[in-house]
Amino acid sequence: MELYIGGFAQGKLEYVRRQHPGEKFRILDGADRKLEDGRMDGGRLLINHFHGWVKGLIAEGKDAEALTEMLAKEYPDCIIICDEVGNGIVPVEPFEREYRERLGRILIGLAAKAERVERVSCGIGLRVK
Repeated sequence: MELYIGGFAQGKLEYVRRQHPGEKFRILDGADRKLEDGRMDGGRLLINHFHGWVKGLIAEGKDAEALTEMLAKEYPDCIIICDEVGNGIVPVEPFEREYRERLGRILIGLAAKAERVERVSCGIGLRVK
């Protein structure tokens, strides 16, 4: 598994594509939780906007932690791209605080399992692990 994190609009997806030239991906967009091509066959699984996937699960009352664990076991070579959401002002809304806290804990678990973790800023990656 590879984990790429960074701020909004920092070029994470483009950076990942440059790191894997010529590789085919099955892209799951976490913002709408749909596959780009509607299939799960062919290519390596890449989850873009992972934070959106987690937020949607929490909003629906689902166990985001357990579903993330299942995903990591089923697709151990997947690539996960996630915005950093834990910096800045603490949200007033209880749901937003819960989401931020749970996403942070989920990312800690994924980073521990990942073979590679990179932080991307301005389209430039910095290897963390």
